[in-house]
Amino acid sequence: MKCPYCDFAGTKVLDSRPANENKSIRRRRECEKCNRRFTTFEMIEETPLIVIKKDGSREEFSRDKILRGLIRACEKRPVPVERLEVIVSEVEKELRTTALAEVDSSEIGGIVMSQLYPVDEVAYVRFASVYRQFKDIDMFMKELNSLLNKHPLNGGEKG
Repeated sequence: MKCPYCDFAGTKVLDSRPANENKSIRRRRECEKCNRRFTTFEMIEETPLIVIKKDGSREEFSRDKILRGLIRACEKRPVPVERLEVIVSEVEKELRTTALAEVDSSEIGGIVMSQLYPVDEVAYVRFASVYRQFKDIDMFMKELNSLLNKHPLNGGEKG
């Protein structure tokens, strides 16, 4: 590591500790020539995750974009933002474990829906209506009926 003050290439590590929720390491260093101290951070270099949109265009994966969509779907619902942030983290984690550099937006939407479903069914239907681009009431009713068939109704179970 090069000293930022005198450009000497020799430094020694005085202290190391985890940072950013164990996603990086903070190191306190000292230059072996000028004895000045400085801090460095070491983290895993993640390859960019590219999203292939429905129109074929590509853009970099955005946690914020997913979070905004979830917040919109959960408007006036009893779902804390912290829970939505957990969903976004789970989605990103699942995508990164595939080790693919590119992923279809439809796959991301499906993962989001599977994470949102157990949290709030109304938000799930709202998100699905945008994600699946319901063209008419019939498509919307199919989704609602599918949802109703998954759960007990009035003490009985459909299926």
